[in-house]
Amino acid sequence: MNEHHAQVCPSPEWQEHMQTVILPRLTRDLELGDEMLEVGPGPGATTDWLRHRVKRLTAVEIEPAAAVKLRSRFADDDRVVILDGDAAHLPFADNTFDSAGSFTMLHHVPTERQQNAILAEILRVLRPGGVLIASDSLASVQLHEFHVDDTYNPIEPSGLLPRLRTIGFAEVTVSVGKGLLFWATKAPEDES
Repeated sequence: MNEHHAQVCPSPEWQEHMQTVILPRLTRDLELGDEMLEVGPGPGATTDWLRHRVKRLTAVEIEPAAAVKLRSRFADDDRVVILDGDAAHLPFADNTFDSAGSFTMLHHVPTERQQNAILAEILRVLRPGGVLIASDSLASVQLHEFHVDDTYNPIEPSGLLPRLRTIGFAEVTVSVGKGLLFWATKAPEDES
């Protein structure tokens, strides 16, 4: 994480944006279920909001130092489990979670192939009928400069729907505005 991320991502302003704008929009018309997976929670701006909407939230963070901070931050909440790990190799059985979330982290994954591996793992661990909710930023010169000395591989919105369908998601919705929002569901068992 470069110095810009170290300042912005844990800021109260970023947390407020995620919790008052992005997450309410992503969850407005759906049920998250009891068990949710969050991949790449970083400083936990979304974790804090999501933990109040499910019975159990499991977050997988690739950066060990960030995972340690998150475990400390949520130590008193038995609804939250923080694991160190790579979302491209999740340590869960198939069909474990009712929902999953990825928020402004996929552009930190170096290649499209690695992004697809993460999305495929999320699909694998979702229960039939489960939903992925996600957000990311849109490519811009400003964000390219913001990510100097950091991985920056923005998702091309026009290619996201075919990517998610090819991976195996049943229903996909992609919304492009000031940022990128998307929803994708795993087919119910009777449609698999």
